[in-house]
Formats: sequence, structure tokens, C-alpha cells
Amino acid sequence: MTDDLDALKIKPSDAKSWSSCIRRVWIDNKAKLEIVPTEDAFEQLIIDLGVKHEQAVFERLSSTLTVHTATSPEDTSRLIQERAPVIYQAQLVDDEDGIVGYPDFLILDDNGEYQAADAKLSQNAENKDIQIQLGVYRRLLNRQINSELPAIVFLGNGEQALIGDEANTITNKFVTEMRAHLASDDEPSVRYSHSKCRACPYYTHCKPVFEAKEELSLLYGIQGRAADGLVGAGINTISQLASTDPDTIPDVPYLKGQVKKQRAVLQAKSYQTSEFFQVGSITLPQGQWVHFDIEDNPLNGTGEKHVYLWGFLVPDSRGNWEEENFEYVWTDGTDEDEHGWLQFLAQIERYRQQYPQLILAHYSSHEKSTIRSYSNRYGMQDNETVMYLLGVNSPLYDMQKPILASLVLPLQGHGLKDICKHPELVNFQWQDDDSGSQWSVVQFNRFLAEVDPDARSRLKAEILSYNRDDVTATLRLEQWLMGF
Repeated sequence: MTDDLDALKIKPSDAKSWSSCIRRVWIDNKAKLEIVPTEDAFEQLIIDLGVKHEQAVFERLSSTLTVHTATSPEDTSRLIQERAPVIYQAQLVDDEDGIVGYPDFLILDDNGEYQAADAKLSQNAENKDIQIQLGVYRRLLNRQINSELPAIVFLGNGEQALIGDEANTITNKFVTEMRAHLASDDEPSVRYSHSKCRACPYYTHCKPVFEAKEELSLLYGIQGRAADGLVGAGINTISQLASTDPDTIPDVPYLKGQVKKQRAVLQAKSYQTSEFFQVGSITLPQGQWVHFDIEDNPLNGTGEKHVYLWGFLVPDSRGNWEEENFEYVWTDGTDEDEHGWLQFLAQIERYRQQYPQLILAHYSSHEKSTIRSYSNRYGMQDNETVMYLLGVNSPLYDMQKPILASLVLPLQGHGLKDICKHPELVNFQWQDDDSGSQWSVVQFNRFLAEVDPDARSRLKAEILSYNRDDVTATLRLEQWLMGF
């Protein structure tokens, strides 16, 4: 797979960038940027697990079939002509269409036709990137040997899925748009998306440009279509929006109604001045608060997230927070998953008995949705503790809700760390500045792979320390909100 072979050709591997941002895929192929690579342990973990999964599929196929490794497009064609049972790392090229693809496998079926196949960590084949990649492989095989067979996806949970003609529409759109992008010398114009852009390797290239032009989508709550609508109304910059009377803003997509328009103007002012604004009253529930946070591993091969840590911060015996206690339920792996869930429910019952007016505080909807998922997983929807947690009078309290409803903050993201680490807001700092949810997943997977008991203990201690910081952060957030 040489650079010459790939040069300005459409590649199925571009599907992920194309789905996320057309500028990113253009830069990938056309720009010559000097980007200093940053170490991303989570991305590397996914790569390593992907390679491991592909190798497992290779070994499974090799146990019953002869597998040949292709070394070039010509070698791939030779192996196809010789009817090799399995061709590994095939190289398919369509010079007329300007497409090159590298399916993990070409597998000869019982009727003597080849099917493209890829090993994917995903738990299903509905992902648009997967649909496009396998759709392009099918297109290449059809052009080369007139194959109409669906492509095979070896999923991360051990199952297989087929991708057929249903992927043709999105595949054709990808090819058409990629052809236009590769033919253009102009960097595409795009809107800012905080969740996507901050994870992009070209963030430092694009962000200053957005800031210089006062791109409206830099503002929290202003999506791309809303920004387009505002520009259509003559509001082109953050400064213009900040000085606009909300009553004069027309309805645009995702920005309809007086309340949303007023918040948009205040968000622009907050961006400019770093002030925050209160637009509604904040009334916190009364009772004994216990702060709650979970850590889960989505990369375990079962198709379901495994919660390896259910963490709680509870007051001391007098109900005070001067010497709060960190309590938790931990599981070493998926084989202990149900046991951990039952231990979590038992812990909730202990708190319920100890604190008749229990408030189980968490941040965002993740904890509640996980409890619902676990109750479905183990058929416990009618369990008394589950019904208590998910019922009308649930003790669960999402602390993100009063913030989104009542405050306009000088932030582009409203995650727990965004708010709590801000020096002019909560100003709580985690002990390990690099820690986070993805960091925790990496550490836990290292814990699973580690054989040295002392090293495992250190990794576990680091994860527990991070989770304690998380629940301490929600405590500090509660205390900050009480000041309103």
C-alpha cells in the first residue's frame, strides 16, 4: 500500500472523516500541514483492540481455510484468478473511478464468488462509516469481477452482519462528494462543533480561524443550521448577535421562541465578557445528598457496557461534609458484572434505610440510563429497588438540568469538568489533570491486561481516585449552586 497508489484517490478509510467533517477529510488528502501529533491513549487502545480483533478473525479463518496475504493490486488479481479460499489484506483499485480500497479479507463462497469482509470492533453494522467502507468494497469487487454478494462484517461481539444494496445510496453520495472535494484546491467552509472539533487533530489549525471571524457556532447552543439562519437574517458574528434585540431575531432552525433567542444573545455576551447570567431560579431538592458517579467500559467485546465502578460520596455520621466518605462497588471484569449490579442495588437499599429523604445526585443522564439498561439486561424491571430508582419519586437528581435551565455560562461545553474546573465558576481541580472518562477506560483495560498484583493495585487506586474526584466535583457544584 504505497503513497503513489493512494495519491488523490477515494479511499473507504476516508469515510470516518467525511462523516464527521468535510474540511477534515479535505485536509487529510490535500493540505500539507505541520501538525505535531499528540498522544491519544484512548485512540491507541481502540487501534490495539482492533488489531487484536482482526488477528482473532484471521486465526479463526485460518483454522479451516487456506489464507493467502496479498502484496499488491496485481497479486490480489492473481489470487482471485487462482480462486484462493481467503485473501488477506487485499488491494483493490479502480483507476477509472479513482477509488482504492483495502478490505481485510476477500472470502470465496460456496458458489465460487468473492465477498469482501472487514473486522470491526463495533457491536452492529449500522454505523455510517462501516456502511460506506463495505459499500465501496462491494463496488470495487463488482467492477473487477462482477460480484453482487453482500459484504461481511465480523463484529466485535463475535457476531457477523451483512451489508448489501441498502448501503448503495450513502456509498454513492460518499464517492460523489469525495470526488468533488479532491478536485478542489479550496479548503471547505464548515461550522464549529465543540464535541467534534476539540477531538480533531486539526483543532489548532481551525480554531483560531473560527475565533478570528467570530463564528456564531462557537457559541453553546448555536448549531450549524441555526448559525446559517442567523447569517441569513444579517447576523454574521458573535458581536452582532450580542448587540441584537432578541425580539428582532426571526425564527430559524433550532432557535425558535423568545426564550431561546434571549439565551442566544446572552450566550454571545457571555462569550465576549466571560460573565455568566442567571435566567431562572434554582431550587435544589431537600434531603440528604449522596453524590453518585459510574465508570464503564464499552470496549469489552460483549456488546454491552460493563460498569466496573459504582462510586458514592456520602456525609459523615453526623450528616456533615467536613469528613465525607468515598464508598464504591468495584468489579474486576465482565464475569462479575451481575454481582456488581446486585451489590449496587444493595448499597442503594442501605442508603435508602439510612436516609429516608435520599437525594442521589449525579451529572447528566448517563447514570439513570445505565440503571435502566442494567435492569433490562438482568430482567429486573419489577425489582423494588429498581422501581424506586426509576419511578416517579426517584431519588436520582441530574445536576446538569438546573444549569441548562437557569444559567448562561461562558463555556462552549457544559460537561462536569467544563463547569467545575473554570476558575470563575466552581473552581474545583482534579488531582490528575489528564484524567477523564476515556482515561478511565484506558486505565481499566490496562488493569485487565496487567498480571503483576502490585501494578494492578496501583491502576485500581488511580481509577478510584479519579472517581472520587468526580463525585467530589458534584458536591462542590451543589455547594456552588446553593449560592444562587
